[in-house]
Amino acid sequence: MLSLQALQQQLEQQQAPLESWNPPFCGDMALRIAQDGQWLYQNSPIGRLPLVKLFASVLVKEGQEYFLKTPVEKVRIQVEDVPFLIHSWHWQETSAGLALIAITNLGDQLIISHQHPIQLQAYQEQQVPYIGLWRGLEARLSRNVYYQWIEQAQQCKQANPNQLWLQSADYRFLLGEL
Repeated sequence: MLSLQALQQQLEQQQAPLESWNPPFCGDMALRIAQDGQWLYQNSPIGRLPLVKLFASVLVKEGQEYFLKTPVEKVRIQVEDVPFLIHSWHWQETSAGLALIAITNLGDQLIISHQHPIQLQAYQEQQVPYIGLWRGLEARLSRNVYYQWIEQAQQCKQANPNQLWLQSADYRFLLGEL
């Protein structure tokens, strides 16, 4: 059985040292990430997943703006909501208990935990769970995953009985209200 920390390290990919890069701002790029997680260049979908993953590996959020950042340049891109969607998930046994593994639309896996917390935010006039990722980035749960998690959630009779809670190893989070 893997420890929670060992599993998290295994799932985390090697990331570029963007924090140490200080390139000059070089303007805007005609790259947009749509609400459905699709990446578009000049309003045409980018069909090559390896290219999207390359862009995503140098994506940062600074304030309310998104940038692609390399050692030599920094360009601003447009993001309609958040850059990633959680499109699938599964449970995995760890030393800290059953952990919820979320998978993004680009195939990144992460453990729902204190390191990748859930926060309810408004989306299309509803409170929807968003997951904190890396470098200030976030992912939104797809509607399908959200409904699957609702089926897994439990009400807490001691607190507000209308609230639905879910547990991932040693991390407990509010999923929504009835």
